[in-house]
Parts: sequence; structure tokens; C-alpha cells
Amino acid sequence: MLKKLSNFTIKSLLTFSGAFAGITILFISIFLFKEGLGFFKKPAVEEGYSLYVNSKNRVEDFNSKRIKEIFDHEITNWSELGGDDVDILLFRMDDIFNYYSDEELGEEYEFLPEKLAEVIKEEEGIIAFVPHLYSPAEYSGVKELSVPNITPSDFFAGRDWLPTATPSPLFGTLPMLLGTLLVSFFAILFALPLGLGVAIYLSELAPEAIRKFLKPIIELLAGIPSVVYGFFGLVVLAPLVQKTFNLPVGETALTGSLILAIMALPTIISIAEDALRNTPRAMKEASLALGATHWQTIYRVIIPYSKSGISAAVVLGIGRAIGETMAVLMVTGNAALIPTSLFDPVRTIPATIAAELGEAPSGGAHYQALFLLGAILFIITLFISIAAEMISKKKNYKDM
Repeated sequence: MLKKLSNFTIKSLLTFSGAFAGITILFISIFLFKEGLGFFKKPAVEEGYSLYVNSKNRVEDFNSKRIKEIFDHEITNWSELGGDDVDILLFRMDDIFNYYSDEELGEEYEFLPEKLAEVIKEEEGIIAFVPHLYSPAEYSGVKELSVPNITPSDFFAGRDWLPTATPSPLFGTLPMLLGTLLVSFFAILFALPLGLGVAIYLSELAPEAIRKFLKPIIELLAGIPSVVYGFFGLVVLAPLVQKTFNLPVGETALTGSLILAIMALPTIISIAEDALRNTPRAMKEASLALGATHWQTIYRVIIPYSKSGISAAVVLGIGRAIGETMAVLMVTGNAALIPTSLFDPVRTIPATIAAELGEAPSGGAHYQALFLLGAILFIITLFISIAAEMISKKKNYKDM
């Protein structure tokens, strides 16, 4: 009876632990996507503000990119937007003091909306960036611009990441997505040949004493904090890359790829070595008995038999590279620009979240944009994990 009770208790605890873990992951996922998808309900201008123009202004088509170009003086005439041939006059709240004194605006600025309306009526080419608190929209001669919400194309296809720009912040995620993929791709390109070579050496060539010595050391490398790898990359790899390729700075995509390759090696080596050692002894002996050399047996029998495990090692290595934060933040230059080569500074998705989440106002567009970046990273790593699981369960014998 006591044994049955003990077994039932252990079974119940394990069931509860599994259910609790699953429910926790589910709620975290729901929270992540709920916060992220709320981003597309945000207006294209800074929250709490609106844009106002003279009612005679015929321009209606506005988006975040056009607003930025106007306030950056890249567009200087309304005719460039389909309006009249009138120069654009930018107006911010501080500019009101160029027209009126404090006494004219009132002790508590109670006359400010009326005075703003007068300025906008007088200046045909004006575009005013004004808080909702002092909105002049109720007065004649003033038109509030209808600015749409941020769209998925603004986010996923945008080339500029300027979340604190005014009056229209830009949340183009394309530079971070390309930076993440570039750094991760070359990290695996560097790590795979070396990792597979070490795995083959440990499983097939190294004496047992050396294997027992090296295997724990390699696995121990996976436990080193990423900030230590980042510090090594910053102090050693970045100056080396800068000097070798004669670059202005050493914090580049190449440096990030190298440090991620080093970090992915323990995962690739450990999983690939286990897969290689699981090749049946009978298959090795049959190959050798037929006259094949040791090396021919390795690349014609052992590697084809173990390719599902090797593929899983590669996929998990990619997952480690894509999800890495601190080391990449320290050595890639952290520049939100679309990379054109390995020698450009880049910024990855995890590095962006780590660098900016503490400064983003809770519930604001910037805050929700970072959660949406996290959702993108979640989807990428989810597909990688599913791929690794499917590959690891697959056995392919047709190449034997």
C-alpha cells in the first residue's frame, strides 16, 4: 500500500510539474504576442500629439516616412506632396513664443489653443506638431491631419529604426532581421567544419584517455557566461579583425560571427560526437572487412549513418547563435543599418531588445515594438527547435 501511494504521489507531482511548465510557457507566449500585436494600433506620430495644417492645404496622404522627411527638411515644398507651390514651415510648441509673449498666452496658457489657431491661419504652408492638450482643431481655418496607424509593412519592410524620433518615430525592423541572419549564417559556416572535425576526431581517432579528457572540457565551454565571451571578443577579436582587414573599427558582423561560432562549437561538437559514436559497431567492422580504410569507413559509412544527428547539431547551433544577446551586443557595433558586407557594424534582434527595453516607456509604441521583435525571435527559434526535433528522429539509410 505504501509503495502504491508513493508511486501515485510521484506520478502526480511529475504530472503537475509538466502541466505547470506547459501552462507557464503558454501564458508567456500569449503575453508576448498580445503586447507585440498591440503595436499596430499605435498612430504613426508620437502618442499624445497631432499634426495641424492650414485648412486650405490640400495634402491628405501622410505616413510616418513622409512626416519624417518633412521634419528632416528632405521635403521642403507642399508641391512635392501634391499640394500648392508653398514652402513648408515647420512649427513646434516652442515656436509659439516667436509670435506671442507669455502675457498674451495667459498665466496658465489658457489662450494657447486660440493663438495656435491664429498662427496656423496666417501661415499657409505651416505644419504644426502640437500636444492634444492644446489642440487648435476646434477653431476655423485649422485642419487636423489624419495620420494612419503603423502598418505591418512599415515594421517588417522599414529600413530605419529610429524609435525616439519626433514627431514620427520609425520602427523598421529590416536592419535587425538581416543583421541577425547574416551573423548567424556565417557563425554556423565557420563553426560547422571545425565542430564536425573535432567530433570525428573524438569519436573515431582520439585515444580513449584523450577523449575522456577533452569531452568534459568542451562541454564545460557551453557553461561559460556569454558576457565573458563578449569581453574576449571585444578585447581580442575586435582589434585583431580591425588590424587584419585594415578597418576603421573592429566591431563588425565578422567579429560577431566569429564569437558566435566559438559559442556554438560546444553544442555542435557534443551532439555530433554522440551521433557518430552511436553508429553500430557491426557496420564499421563490415566496412573494414570489405577492404575499406578507416577514413573511407568514416565518410562513407559513419557520417551518412549519423547525418540526422549531425543535422540536429547544426540546427541547435543555429538556434544558439540566433538567440545570443550579450556577446553580440558587445562586439557587432550595435548599428541599426542594413549590412552590405561582413565588415559593417550590425545590430541583431536580441541585442536591440536588451539595449532598449529598459528605456522604452511601458505600454508605448517603442515598448510594444520590442515585444514584437521578441515575437519574431520566438517564431524563428520555434521553427528551429521543431526542425531539430524532426531531424533528430529521422534515420536515413539509403546512402549506406
